[in-house]
Amino acid sequence: MSTSTADGSPEEAVEVTEQAAEKALALMQGEGMDTDVGGLRLFVQQGGCAGLSYGMRFDDEPEDDDTITVHHGLRVFVDPSSLNYIGGSSLQYEDGLQAEGFHVENPNVVSECGCGESFRT
Repeated sequence: MSTSTADGSPEEAVEVTEQAAEKALALMQGEGMDTDVGGLRLFVQQGGCAGLSYGMRFDDEPEDDDTITVHHGLRVFVDPSSLNYIGGSSLQYEDGLQAEGFHVENPNVVSECGCGESFRT
């Protein structure tokens, strides 16, 4: 696993559990994406009752200013603005009776809305 930017400088980045990486890679491969170049973009956007919310999507390639990390074969792209809010977080995948899906454990959060979909730092 690498936790550095594309130019090799260290960054406080996002961690990804093995289960989350495996699920994301399977989804990417199911869409015919090249996992050697493309990756999972994790970002923060305005919205939700607490003010900010997480977003995720697959991108074919990173942007020039992205922090790029590799976790269990999954490339993760985070833009500089989002990294300010989610640096040090962990992306997990839950697969249980009550919930299934990706979840961000963010140590920077000071409060979340009742449903857990939005947050404040």
